[in-house]
Amino acid sequence: QVQLVESGGGSVQAGGSLRLSCAASGYTYSASCMAWFRQAPGKRREFVSAIDSDGGTSYTDSVKGRFTISQDNAKNTLYLQMNSLKPEDTAMYYCAARFARCSWYYYDFGYWGQGTQVTVSS
Repeated sequence: QVQLVESGGGSVQAGGSLRLSCAASGYTYSASCMAWFRQAPGKRREFVSAIDSDGGTSYTDSVKGRFTISQDNAKNTLYLQMNSLKPEDTAMYYCAARFARCSWYYYDFGYWGQGTQVTVSS
């Protein structure tokens, strides 16, 4: 059974930072594509960032230069360092896993965490 558990969300002012964590268990972590998605109220779930098994990363344009995805294989944990946060970053952030090459589409991911809320005030 694959389990993903996010943590690290919270409320910050614009310009602040947060680091999200996603603890993974139940499968060979290094064989997967891991990603972060987010969903604001009334909006579709959108891709934020992904990292593949070779360490290759990708980001949606709106977070490039501000967010950094990383993983600690020894701890089976995925991270998302978020700097220079903006009010438009406010959303529920989800960790997702896929046993295939990385994708930017939420429907390609079969494993999800419960989400962690990020709220950025102006």
